[in-house]
Amino acid sequence: MLKSLLFVFLIISGGCMAQSGKFTHADTLRGSITPQREWWDLTYYHLHVRPNAQDSTLSGSTQVYYKVLKSGQSMQIDLQEPLKIEKVIQDGKELTFKRDGNAFFIDLVKKQEAGKLESVEVFYSGKPRLAKRPPWDGGVQWVPDGKGNTIIATSCQGLGSSVWWPCKDHMYDEPDSMQISITVPKNMMDVSNGNLRSVVENDDNTHTFNWFVKNPINNYGVNMNVANYVSWKETFKGEKGDLALSYYVLPQNLEKAKEQFKQAPQMLKAFEHWFGPYPFYEDGYKLVEVPYLGMEHQSSVTYGNGYKMGYLGRDLSKTGWGLKWDFIIIHESGHEWFANNITYKDVADMWVHESFTNYSENLYVEYYFGKEAGSDYVLGTKALIANDIPIVGIHGVNQEGSRDMYYKGGNMLHTIRQIVNDDEKWRQILRGLNKTFYHKTVDGSEIENYVSEHAGRNISKVFDQYLRDVRIPVLEYSFGNKGLQYRWNNVVAGFDMPVKVRIGSGKEDFIYPTTEWQTMKVKNEKTLVINRNFYVESKETKQASL
Repeated sequence: MLKSLLFVFLIISGGCMAQSGKFTHADTLRGSITPQREWWDLTYYHLHVRPNAQDSTLSGSTQVYYKVLKSGQSMQIDLQEPLKIEKVIQDGKELTFKRDGNAFFIDLVKKQEAGKLESVEVFYSGKPRLAKRPPWDGGVQWVPDGKGNTIIATSCQGLGSSVWWPCKDHMYDEPDSMQISITVPKNMMDVSNGNLRSVVENDDNTHTFNWFVKNPINNYGVNMNVANYVSWKETFKGEKGDLALSYYVLPQNLEKAKEQFKQAPQMLKAFEHWFGPYPFYEDGYKLVEVPYLGMEHQSSVTYGNGYKMGYLGRDLSKTGWGLKWDFIIIHESGHEWFANNITYKDVADMWVHESFTNYSENLYVEYYFGKEAGSDYVLGTKALIANDIPIVGIHGVNQEGSRDMYYKGGNMLHTIRQIVNDDEKWRQILRGLNKTFYHKTVDGSEIENYVSEHAGRNISKVFDQYLRDVRIPVLEYSFGNKGLQYRWNNVVAGFDMPVKVRIGSGKEDFIYPTTEWQTMKVKNEKTLVINRNFYVESKETKQASL
């Protein structure tokens, strides 16, 4: 995700974005754990929103509950222009605050004592940023449904949830739970995250939908979807018991949706096999039709793929396997494990979300069509890799890295699987990640260290090569009087990844190159072929002198 599918837009449009060394004061306020953020731990939100389709405005409030970690009297709450905070209340008293761009600094009068639980209520209003090209360039959409109503939808990854509601807009801190209350006209309904607790009828021809999320939730995973939906439900018999599945679509698409959404339980069966139990049984799983392509909103996955197989009817791998399933249902739901369960602390480590979720696509193919089909799919996506800038971005300034976090990241993980060389062990690594980091925010290094520790071999240099460098490793080799000589070139210092090769007509087996030339005795063999599942290149050279 810049938003989950920006890579596709960039590939199709020919655009690119480069990492920049120039960052602003606003970048630091948004992307770092400022002194006004670090002293308090977010525990709970109650978000109240009343969207007004007549003038495209929002009004409402966020009740922010928190635990005091250490003394601090200034609190940072984020809300993006042109929205504005109207007032802030604590213990019935109105507080003063000042604005610094998209950050508000609230002066707390009450002494904030370590260990205490406190809350503030932040009231806001205004006309939020219109989504220009959602989900890549997000915000709020107001879309006529052709029947006199307005569909309202939010999408804000990268941009930040403060584009439509006041919050602590940094990924490192999540509430333990959350209530979302959306007030809409009586002929419309809202679908948000978690379970619907109640619908309260109001005196002004509106009603309020109260949704409750029992699990921690990242800020961009919160969503509001307002439309004249029809819905149906079913139950998935999963690893943790019964999981409630709910589907919300526009009335004219009901029959198409009932057929297309049969893939949801198929997805759950495959991903529970690979990754372990769906992480949010208490909150259920929903697919919700929206007027943009889709997004991995937690327990409320949004869908806009036109009820087509593949990505808007196209196979991104060009192998045929990508047309066997609906890209948005599979990809965005994969993020329930990698994004919503395991969440990056800093957007610079977005690869934790995108590389694993991209990789989930070929695991889905493998589960239903076989191991070779899965390999075909992921290898077919190599054509989408740009190798422009490193996958890991710049920390502390809300800066992600290359879009290669998708398909290069997926091929990196596919390569690491070959190094592990044990499919069940690899599956347990994937499941172990979701168990060890269950409902946690992480640094990318934590994921790297876990995989390296459980792979049975230190693969830190493999991560360095593919995440922090743009070069493709080249296996240089030569046949001569001394036999076969080989080494890695075009790599980071100390790169020592084992690789499977077939020499001549012999059996395929591992060799263990480093950046120094090595020699192997061979009998009249003159060919070397690398196993196709490694994301590397090879080059025959002149005989090296050792």
